[in-house]
Amino acid sequence: MSLAPDLAADARVLWRLLRGQPKQGSHAERLQAFYAPQAERYDAFRARLLHGREEMLEQLAIPPAARIVELGCGTGSSLEILGERMQKIAHFDQIDLCPALLTMARRRAAGLPQVHVHEADATYWQPELPADCVFISYALTMIPDWRAVIANACEMLVPGGRIGVVDFHLPEDGNRLANALWQKWFAHDGVHLSADHLTLLRQTFPHHQFARQRAAVPYLPGLLAPYYWFVGTRPDLPLQTDGMR
Repeated sequence: MSLAPDLAADARVLWRLLRGQPKQGSHAERLQAFYAPQAERYDAFRARLLHGREEMLEQLAIPPAARIVELGCGTGSSLEILGERMQKIAHFDQIDLCPALLTMARRRAAGLPQVHVHEADATYWQPELPADCVFISYALTMIPDWRAVIANACEMLVPGGRIGVVDFHLPEDGNRLANALWQKWFAHDGVHLSADHLTLLRQTFPHHQFARQRAAVPYLPGLLAPYYWFVGTRPDLPLQTDGMR
């Protein structure tokens, strides 16, 4: 089978990345302008770029008959990552601001009556009933008021509920020049790296586990992008802390 169609599709995505995210318009308008031309190829390309999602969801340990919220769901690819675990989810709300990506998410959710896709703002949207688990996959760095997202996620959880986050990261102990280059490169596409994200998550959810990793970047051999995954528990009640630190 020829690889030409894949390479051509990747080239279109890379061209959008090189052009960067627009600087004008609202956050929602910038997302739509950036992602609409690459939505069809979004998952295939980013599956090689966005690492740690499987590990985060595994550690999230979704309970039976759970109510789940995903903030910044994008194309809804988490449905495929969850696979058979979807069978034990009672209600799953997926939230995003980008219509082009939500079109893909709704296609994936077709035939899954427990999945509800919403075009909404993750800084203040709330589910009808509290959630057992909330997760955010490679979205926190793209939301200007990310502190409000963390606070909102904590508020929507049941006491003892869990939050999972996976995202790019700016290592606190990283080389200053390397960190500056990572920040500049990612910011061009609307992704704003910070060491503060993981710091606030650890402060907000004292019972937690996390890992900081690096992973390959497509078409840039030898370049390893820093990322982390984090799972924490809302600290309202005495918690089961097996495996936590």
